[in-house]
Amino acid sequence: MLGLPPEVQALLFDLDGVLTRTATQHAAAWKQMFDDFLAGQVDGGGSPQAPFTGQDYDRYVDGRPRLDGTRAFLASRGIELPEGTPADPPGTATVYGLSNRKNDLVLAMMAKDGVEVYPGSVRYVDEARRAGLKMAVVSSSANARDVLQSAGLADRFDVVVDGRVAREQGLAGKPAPDTFLAAARALGAGAAEAAVFEDAIAGVEAGRAGDFARVVGVDRVGQAADLASHGADVVVADLAELLDEPGPATGGADAAVAAEAGGSGAAEPGRPHEPDPEPEQVERGAGSS
Repeated sequence: MLGLPPEVQALLFDLDGVLTRTATQHAAAWKQMFDDFLAGQVDGGGSPQAPFTGQDYDRYVDGRPRLDGTRAFLASRGIELPEGTPADPPGTATVYGLSNRKNDLVLAMMAKDGVEVYPGSVRYVDEARRAGLKMAVVSSSANARDVLQSAGLADRFDVVVDGRVAREQGLAGKPAPDTFLAAARALGAGAAEAAVFEDAIAGVEAGRAGDFARVVGVDRVGQAADLASHGADVVVADLAELLDEPGPATGGADAAVAAEAGGSGAAEPGRPHEPDPEPEQVERGAGSS
């Protein structure tokens, strides 16, 4: 019914792009922050730096902790900045300053637009709960708990391992498997008894590195083949597709091809296409920040 091997007892879900459509807001915030910063920068040849692109988002920041994403993108452009401190004002020319600016932008977008959830993902989570499976959210975002609360999903999960927990426990971020492994342990399961659900390349790489029983890639942006080649056992356009599976889902490259053929239509990298069905709109709660 859930499209998983019978030994799976724990489900580990990424948040942005898997449960909620906040991935689009994150992508927009990264672009605005980096484009503002790059406007005053030149490359090694003295030419103006090109704007931040969807490919940059997919390759350097999607699925990674905020600071790691900032570092990775800057390195890709040959830009060296001081690390700074967490207290740096947003927009300061430091790793922390740029990261703080990105966080302010995404929070403002969520406050203005609300948080959308994918109905197919909610259906899948509810079926898994009825089946008695334990579930966790594993997100690089430090705002994961606020987003879950705003989306009305907080009471569905037993454990949340987010950016704050990772920092407190000294866990390496994705593509390392540490946060997923910590969530599995908190649920009382080993990697061989847990499944990972991810929409980012770094996330499926983390799932594969942790040797989990099943790594499910969720293709929201037309990158099914990339998700499969980087570690997903099966790729779907929507988690509800797994509810139609009579047994374990088909994996590997064949799954990527099937996902593309099933309407996961190609889109510009880092810019999700319109899902089918449309995600539900949930207004951001007053207690979110």
